[in-house]
Amino acid sequence: SMRTGFWFLVVGATAAAVHMAVFMLATPYMWPEVANAAGFCVAFVVSFAGHRFLSFSDAATSLWQSFRRFAATALAGFAANEVMFVALLRGSNLPDWLALFFALVFASAQTFLLSRFWAFRRAR
Repeated sequence: SMRTGFWFLVVGATAAAVHMAVFMLATPYMWPEVANAAGFCVAFVVSFAGHRFLSFSDAATSLWQSFRRFAATALAGFAANEVMFVALLRGSNLPDWLALFFALVFASAQTFLLSRFWAFRRAR
């Protein structure tokens, strides 16, 4: 529905902004690949809460079932993100923040599909 799409974009953009902010704050103190993981961990909390209670509030799954499924979904998204991030970071002349931006956009499409059709599946 339009409502689901709207909230998915708002929550996703908020989580991505949190991910980027943590990344930018952490990068001076650690390798960019580790800063990316730190950003993911903080953004995961924002993302799960927002998607469970806003984007997919009509989910037929229990909170715990949604959490387990979304954790698997998010980890799959992070794996795709990290592979693309490292490839762009090490294989191009892009600044680290721009490489992360492209990796986040790529992973978000995968996360939406897994969230919509599995983690927060609606009742039939």
